[in-house]
Amino acid sequence: MNTLVPIELYYPLYINSALFLVLFTLLHTRVLSVNDTKNLTFINFSGYFLLVTLILYLGQRPIHWFFGDMVNYIVTFDNYRLGEEIGEVNDYGWHVFMKTLATIVSAHTFFTICAFIYIFPMYKVSKSLFGKYWYYCFVMFIVSFSFWTYGVNGMRNGAATSLFLWGISYHRNKVVMGLFFLAATMFHKTLYLPIFAFIVTYFYNDPKVFLKGWLACIPLSLVLGGIFISIFSSLGFGGDGRLSGYLTSQAAEGTFSSTGFRWDFLFHSAFAIFSGWYFIYKKGFKDKLYYQLLNTYLICNGFWILVIKANYSNRFAYLSWFMMALVTIYPFLKQESFKDHHFMIGKVMVAYFSFTYFMYYLYWG
Repeated sequence: MNTLVPIELYYPLYINSALFLVLFTLLHTRVLSVNDTKNLTFINFSGYFLLVTLILYLGQRPIHWFFGDMVNYIVTFDNYRLGEEIGEVNDYGWHVFMKTLATIVSAHTFFTICAFIYIFPMYKVSKSLFGKYWYYCFVMFIVSFSFWTYGVNGMRNGAATSLFLWGISYHRNKVVMGLFFLAATMFHKTLYLPIFAFIVTYFYNDPKVFLKGWLACIPLSLVLGGIFISIFSSLGFGGDGRLSGYLTSQAAEGTFSSTGFRWDFLFHSAFAIFSGWYFIYKKGFKDKLYYQLLNTYLICNGFWILVIKANYSNRFAYLSWFMMALVTIYPFLKQESFKDHHFMIGKVMVAYFSFTYFMYYLYWG
């Protein structure tokens, strides 16, 4: 267990270290070419150091209510360790995973394994898609607005979405990809939405149409948001009623669940949208997998926009946000489109991280 960092400084240390990393990366992009040996040495060493350090930093954190649902996970873990059987539960695969580990490892080893399942796929998909430039995508993942929350609080949801990303890294092997998608749904049934959206892209994959559909969701939500909330809650999307509960339940005081039309989060979501629009319309960027990822993001984010006024709508937002880093940076790492392209990548990383940093210190601080 990490006892060197006081609990109340755990997140500030992470986010300010991320600030230093992003700014230092920006400096490298300004003074070195992307293929410079010094730059490649820096991004490889820094990337692997980050991968290991973050897994241990999150996994070895103290067991404390400060980290949200972590205390609920430890109660279930301890019950399984003492011999309790798995009852009638949602997301049976997660409970099998937890009970199996409870019989062979300590609580902190369990949380470290969870951190590995959450963070390693971000490295895996970055390495698979971008090769020696994987560092830039990986950093985008770990400085995302939702990264911390789903690493220490909504761990099961975070692990499930990362299994989806792990599956994407095997997009050329449909069998392996399908197995990872299946594991994701067994960890958290909400993953049916992005998996369904991704499958849709095999049948129709025109990003210009999906971009227009996403834009249409905004006025539809403003005018008919209540109707969409009622429709989706009555459908019991997710099979076990969990998502219906997110739509209709009363928001607890002090939780990250503000109601109303969240223009701030819509602005945040638009990072990936603007990147896609710019490269497709202005740069003529063509890439089948990118279109699939962007369209999956557009479908899932559009669904969230339709129910954006609901309590806990952030639970739906994450079903697209977990892909935002990948969708935003993808065309920058696949096509050289600017005069000083490496520096542009650095500026994009700073702009992307700025939302995370300022939301913490200005909005919530």
